[in-house]
Amino acid sequence: MKYFFSALLILSIGFANAQLFESVKDRTGKQLLKGFVSDSILKADTLNFGWFGEHERQYTPPENILKTFAARKNDLRFMVFFGTWCADSHYIIPRFYKIIGLSGIDKKRISLFALDRTKKDAAHFAEAFDIGHVPTIIVLQKGKELGRVVEYGTSGKFDEELAAIIAAAPN
Repeated sequence: MKYFFSALLILSIGFANAQLFESVKDRTGKQLLKGFVSDSILKADTLNFGWFGEHERQYTPPENILKTFAARKNDLRFMVFFGTWCADSHYIIPRFYKIIGLSGIDKKRISLFALDRTKKDAAHFAEAFDIGHVPTIIVLQKGKELGRVVEYGTSGKFDEELAAIIAAAPN
């Protein structure tokens, strides 16, 4: 099972770099993305995804969180599931990317996967990672899941919970 997730992670990272996604309209007529995307795709389409830049600008990450992320910037990866239709994703994902940018983490360490409202995908990535809610941010080290934060986390402070997972990661 360990090797399955490692292989799945490597495969997903390869797909993420290729930016394999589709753009469709949902039942309400809103544009949504499905598949591996990047923050640059979301930033570029301000008509449909203007929320990304807006929420990124509004957030100033605490210094202790930036230091925690920066200290482990070369040995962790992130698998992120979100919905371009989801208000929680609108709030959290731009803030997550702000932390990533300010802490010096290479964006190639992030696999960003957009799901539709059913949270299902043709490649079964969401099912393989047991995704029931978005956003879900999974912290990985050497292909192994160290922890995850679902939506706002249990405390309502997704950034602090991610930092705690990272701080507890073995060296």
